[in-house]
Amino acid sequence: MGSFLKFMKVTEREKFIILVDNDRIFKSDAIVLLEGDGEFRCPKAVELYKYGYSNKIIFSGGISNHSYGSYPIEDLLPILIQHGLNENDLIIENISRNTKEQADYVIQIANNNGWKNLILVASHYHQYRAYLTFLESIRISNTDILLYNSPANDLDWFNYTEWGCRFELLESEFDKILHYQKLGHIASFEFAINYQRKKEKFSIG
Repeated sequence: MGSFLKFMKVTEREKFIILVDNDRIFKSDAIVLLEGDGEFRCPKAVELYKYGYSNKIIFSGGISNHSYGSYPIEDLLPILIQHGLNENDLIIENISRNTKEQADYVIQIANNNGWKNLILVASHYHQYRAYLTFLESIRISNTDILLYNSPANDLDWFNYTEWGCRFELLESEFDKILHYQKLGHIASFEFAINYQRKKEKFSIG
């Protein structure tokens, strides 16, 4: 058993997961709330807003499909306000149709405003692919944006929603990561790890 453990290696994917799950967040120019998983990501985004991590929330997503968990901003705005968001502090991006477009449009908004720090809010099972997608958009746009992870991590894993069980969706997310990495649409695990190293240096250095 001892010799077996001696030769076990932590994979790049496992290192990436550990870094994302234990990311530190800092005060930022905006909190990015990704459409998806119904209304369940909203409380996390507003919680960060109320704690002073940013005075702006960007809602990103333009799909209306409740059976898929995609609630448009018209449905979510009353919930965001109920949790404590001032509507004047909300920026709406409702053109994107998928995660890559969300990343591209949000990074464009950040660049247009000269922003350097963003906090990304997705659900815990989707955060890994969303983060890699945003990192690729940051890389392509050749910007120095620092992106922090703060997923809605207090959600059920095994209970079923209308759009599925999050634990089961997690596996499909990593299948999608491999697929989109082969297509060159999202960042590699190695790139993300190096980005985390740079981010740590600039965030606390």
